[in-house]
Amino acid sequence: MVSLLPFRVLYFFADGIFILVFHGFKYRREVVFGNLAIAFPEMSEKERYETGKRFYHNLIDTFIESIKFISLRPARAFKRCTADVELVNALLAKGYNVHAMACHQFNWEYANVLYPLKLNAPFVGVYMPIKNKVLDRIFYRFRKRHGTVLISATAFKEESHRIFDTQYVLALAADQNPGHPANAYWLNFFGKPAPFIPGPAKAAIKNNTAIVMVGFRRMKRGHFHFDCTLITEHAAEHTEQELITLYRDEVERIIRRDPANYLWSHRRWKYEWKPEYGPVLK
Repeated sequence: MVSLLPFRVLYFFADGIFILVFHGFKYRREVVFGNLAIAFPEMSEKERYETGKRFYHNLIDTFIESIKFISLRPARAFKRCTADVELVNALLAKGYNVHAMACHQFNWEYANVLYPLKLNAPFVGVYMPIKNKVLDRIFYRFRKRHGTVLISATAFKEESHRIFDTQYVLALAADQNPGHPANAYWLNFFGKPAPFIPGPAKAAIKNNTAIVMVGFRRMKRGHFHFDCTLITEHAAEHTEQELITLYRDEVERIIRRDPANYLWSHRRWKYEWKPEYGPVLK
């Protein structure tokens, strides 16, 4: 029922929730502003504070918009979000499978409406199940409602064969922390070592896919544009280290473009580098 409310009403509630979350509960403020201090030491404290406030507004808007997606029709979604699909469809026309790399920017939920309806191959998303079973079921249903093929990250190895037998576009947000920091590539991320998961690069090389980077632009409140940058047409021509480094570079570029539109409540520097993890790559 809440999802049937107009956006302007939902954003009114979002502004109230912001006051509670930011000023009242102070949800993860230490993590958020600690991350911003690492990533943007050149910013003044006032600039980081304002960036952090905008982040919290964006975070809460994303939560509210996600509720709206339960009932949102594609025609209305297309008025609020546009996407560059020409590059990916051109790669598909050449016969390539495509890995669409992204990072945790707002609002990634629009991808589950736009891409399955705009791309000329199945759009596959890897997702992490939500612990709350009811919320997990709700999100699963609206994310796949327009044709997105969803695979749980916990069951990816067992289920991936049914996807990779045909042409596909696989969406991957590879800026998560690995389960075991020793089994990762360590790169300087905004000048501080952070572990990057090797799985996406390994899979791209194994299947010799094309790789593109998708960046999310917040044009104004509730309106977005997804742009697309080619990383390579032939992943097998690169090493894992090269692909992960290219991805890291793109993530930094995209975040610097709009620092408040990234998920700073995620502890990207959760692990401290140790010599036994291997060298830190530049």
